[in-house]
Amino acid sequence: MDADKPALEITGLQAWYGTSQVLHGVDGRVGAGEIVAVLGRNGAGRSTLARAIMGWVQCTGSVRVHGHEMLGQPVHARARAGLGYVPESRDVFPSLSVQHNLALGKKPGQRQPRWTFADMYRLFPQLALRRDTPAGVLSGGEQQMLALARTLMGDPDVLIVDEPTEGLAPQLVQQVADFFCDLRGRGVSVLLIEQKLALALRIADRCLLMGHGRVVFAGPPAALSADAELRREWLEV
Repeated sequence: MDADKPALEITGLQAWYGTSQVLHGVDGRVGAGEIVAVLGRNGAGRSTLARAIMGWVQCTGSVRVHGHEMLGQPVHARARAGLGYVPESRDVFPSLSVQHNLALGKKPGQRQPRWTFADMYRLFPQLALRRDTPAGVLSGGEQQMLALARTLMGDPDVLIVDEPTEGLAPQLVQQVADFFCDLRGRGVSVLLIEQKLALALRIADRCLLMGHGRVVFAGPPAALSADAELRREWLEV
């Protein structure tokens, strides 16, 4: 691992669903231990960006993890290279307990992980109380916590999270925000796809604002907060 290289670097990324092009040359990077928020209206291409990084859609360009090219690599190879992905759909295993869901997040033969079951239960005390409960009967907020924790059990260097606070109560939104700040403190990089501007401005180190499949702004949260015209054009409904 080269400390001088970004944890994740995207260059000229274009993506398609069939013949419909969604991404038009997206550039971006996430440094080690950095939170980068990807903002934009629905349909701007934010979720497609996450899927393209993980290899779930047809794309061209460059996706590098610690300097190593990922385009052309299968999804499991990207995961082993250090990418972790939590989709908006959460995708827990409903018939399995919380504990078993967490166990499935561990990669066979992986290095000594930074994260343990005890860490997950400390970060999300609600999961500790329900460790033997089938995931399918958890609340939406609890399922979101479980999806985050299960992915973290795979010890990713870069965590890509799509709309983690969608539908959560305000107190759970704050808990998820604290979770990401905890990750940053442990050196994990986060690409946070989010629609809540206030959350992004509070916890992100940098922001990428997308519109029509392109990055229309890249910079510190304070600069985006100060540019009301940019927000009106590309973010506010």
